Amino acid sequence: MAKKKSADKYGFVYSTDPQFRFTYETETPQTLSKEQQRLTVRIDTRHRAGKAVTLVEGFTGTNEDLERLGKELKAFCGCGGSVKEGVILIQGDHREKVFQWLLKNGYSKVKKN
Repeated sequence: MAKKKSADKYGFVYSTDPQFRFTYETETPQTLSKEQQRLTVRIDTRHRAGKAVTLVEGFTGTNEDLERLGKELKAFCGCGGSVKEGVILIQGDHREKVFQWLLKNGYSKVKKN
């Protein structure tokens, strides 16, 4: 049985031109300033065996800057957590603490749910 052609991540399936080479430009996301960031702080317990996790969502920028912000928040709260898929996860219910820290450090467009 012949192997089926599947689309690559850019949508190209097949080209009849043997010299065809798709060139693409990867744009690196620019980190917005603290005043322009629209962050949301909320709590979540889904798929976590009933344990509360504080989520910080909406960060626009590079992964390095997101990791740095996550590390600072975890250190301030004195707890564990991680950064996954553009969301900062902090173990426990630290909504008020995180919200106040973000406002104090220049993130003016922060919303708490």
